[in-house]
Amino acid sequence: MSAIYNEQPSLLLVDDDATFCGVLGRALEKRGYAVTVAHGVEAATPLAQASPPEYAVVDLKMDGASGLVLVKLLHELDPATRIVVLTGYASIATAVEAIKLGATQYLSKPANADEIVAAFGHLPSVDTPLKEQIATVERLEWEHINRVLQENQGNISATARALNMHRRTLQRKLAKRPAGG
Repeated sequence: MSAIYNEQPSLLLVDDDATFCGVLGRALEKRGYAVTVAHGVEAATPLAQASPPEYAVVDLKMDGASGLVLVKLLHELDPATRIVVLTGYASIATAVEAIKLGATQYLSKPANADEIVAAFGHLPSVDTPLKEQIATVERLEWEHINRVLQENQGNISATARALNMHRRTLQRKLAKRPAGG
């Protein structure tokens, strides 16, 4: 006689936005996951160490430590954990770093539960060459701004000072998605 296990896969959801966590957590539970929520890397770390999840959704920019710290820890605890990184500050540099640290996929916010579940099935590869295209000046500028923003832990004012740019100008540039490249 064989035993049938009807256990839901464990999923750790980490984002400092409590409302977002509530909505996304319920949506993922409806899709069959046993969701545990944490509102920062510091809160998620002991949960992950006690019971490494099969799946994780991690925000990149949170109060306290970066989500990349948690991605690295989750991957070290269990390399089979499928990790999706969510961010409102998407850039090629942070995407590559997240994948190298063990993320399965990197999605820009807003992302819905179906996109996240689909991303769990994505096979990561940092060896896959990016399309051979010449980046536009706007694209290069946008990536540089995002790299400096990351170095300043998401602080818009500090980034504007580092770039010798007015804060509102920086915010407008960050809101625009560069075409091409």
